[in-house]
Amino acid sequence: MKQRAAAQSKTHSLIEALVNVAIGYCIAVTAQIVIFPIFGVHISIRQNIEIGIIMTAVSIVRSYTLRRVFNHWHLAAHR
Repeated sequence: MKQRAAAQSKTHSLIEALVNVAIGYCIAVTAQIVIFPIFGVHISIRQNIEIGIIMTAVSIVRSYTLRRVFNHWHLAAHR
């Protein structure tokens, strides 16, 4: 008999989301530092960090919005 895996706790989900965002932010800023000069864009580390913060906020809003849209579609399909 197969056992069902336990659902992820809300705390664990929050920790996973925060770690995901932190790692994504670090990757984005590092990529900007490497890639921007290749395209002739020369900005300070502070500006790279600020751009990373803005893009991270945009990403969080995008991800949340898509999750809510798909959840709405899922619920509508099961009514």
